[in-house]
Amino acid sequence: MLRTLLAQLGVTACYMTAWFGLSLWKRRNDLADVAWGTVFLVGTATALAVNGVQGPRPVLAAALVAVWGLRLAAHIATRNRGKGEDPRYRKWREEWGRFATLRAFLQVFLLQGLLALVVVAPVTWVAVGGGPSLGVLDGLGALVWLVGFVFEAVGDWQLRQFTGDPANRGRVMEGGLWRYSRHPNYFGEVVQWWGLYLVALAVPGGWVTVVGPLALTGLILFVSGIPLLEKQFAGNPEFEAYKRRTSVFVPLPPRRS
Repeated sequence: MLRTLLAQLGVTACYMTAWFGLSLWKRRNDLADVAWGTVFLVGTATALAVNGVQGPRPVLAAALVAVWGLRLAAHIATRNRGKGEDPRYRKWREEWGRFATLRAFLQVFLLQGLLALVVVAPVTWVAVGGGPSLGVLDGLGALVWLVGFVFEAVGDWQLRQFTGDPANRGRVMEGGLWRYSRHPNYFGEVVQWWGLYLVALAVPGGWVTVVGPLALTGLILFVSGIPLLEKQFAGNPEFEAYKRRTSVFVPLPPRRS
């Protein structure tokens, strides 16, 4: 396991450094959001390269990560095409002043790479241990992952359709899955990684990798996901009304106003 982790650290650091170099050329640190989806594939591929493919379970886990990561990266890249840098990253660049380049490298790119290695822990464990033949936990994990994938992909598509209509500029998305959760795409992302954790449970000792989905859940709920996004809408009367009647994360029937 130590050999695998060291290899992942080295390869991931090089990979995120390359993205940082591209961000300097393009002058937009929000390229880190595109890298976020693909860096999980890098960590997974490195673990498989070090340990070999030990049965069908690592293949299953790697396939689920690849589908999730590539879809997310493609969605973010096409969403940002032709637009300026994400306001969150632009604000940090302004706040960091003369240390903006160094802090972007350490806090945006390298830190995200390190966090990705924590989140991908269940898949790393599967790649190292392989485990017995596929069973109930693998099927259940894949099913949970699929539910999460549908929520994230459909939620992203619905929001993109809404924001792509000039008539909706400045308005709050309240239809489709967004009627039941203020962040159905984030909910789906978290559910997918809990599904991968179920797959890891089929490998002896896999329970220790609970740190992965827990870390992602915490990041989205309390750190860089929902809090930063909702801060942009603070004080918007339409959003405040939407906020009062709609569940923040888990999809639930709307509350009566």
